[in-house]
Amino acid sequence: MAAKKGKVRIITLECTEARKIGKSPSRYTTKKNTQTHPERLELKKYNPFLNKHTVHKEIK
Repeated sequence: MAAKKGKVRIITLECTEARKIGKSPSRYTTKKNTQTHPERLELKKYNPFLNKHTVHKEIK
């Protein structure tokens, strides 16, 4: 059975802490199945500008 196109999308994750303090925000790209997870994604990723792991939220 072939999978239908359009369910999996490429999204961008941006650091929330770096934006608050005015530093350059780190950004990551990943894939997300929008049919099974319609809400915005939040992951802890490494921010090289802050030298620590921070929360990255999905942006449009």
